[in-house]
Amino acid sequence: MRVGLGVDVHAFAAPDEGRRLVLGGVEIPSDRGLLGHSDADVLAHAIADALLGAAGLEDIGHYFPDTDERYRDADSIGLLREVRGLVGGYWEVANVDAVVICERPKIRDHREAMRKNLSAALETEESRVSVRGTTTERLGFPGRGEGIAAQAVCLLERR
Repeated sequence: MRVGLGVDVHAFAAPDEGRRLVLGGVEIPSDRGLLGHSDADVLAHAIADALLGAAGLEDIGHYFPDTDERYRDADSIGLLREVRGLVGGYWEVANVDAVVICERPKIRDHREAMRKNLSAALETEESRVSVRGTTTERLGFPGRGEGIAAQAVCLLERR
């Protein structure tokens, strides 16, 4: 068995920049999206880094650099699928536990759709993927509404 930890952070874009807010592959109604080279899905990015770390591979930026135009506005669920492929067929995703850290938006109504998208990309059962949300009680950059963070841990088991 191997354990991996992933963390990602993205700042909010200005409302006039027209960025979509995507978390776990779900577009969430919001006047502001997140800044990033891809779709800036912090949840998918944190999970990708957790898988890569558990497998002993490089981080997500190594495989999908923000200097490569192929990944501009990329769908992060698609990138997560690619990461699953990099991790290899001899590893099974035993579980993923992830938390989205922000004051707004509340993710409670979107969690099941996120779990469905993430589990499909990871080629595992929905019951093995947990997504939760928390606030920082208005402390730090998430508390001031400047951005969103996500943390994820995963357990890989050899098939």
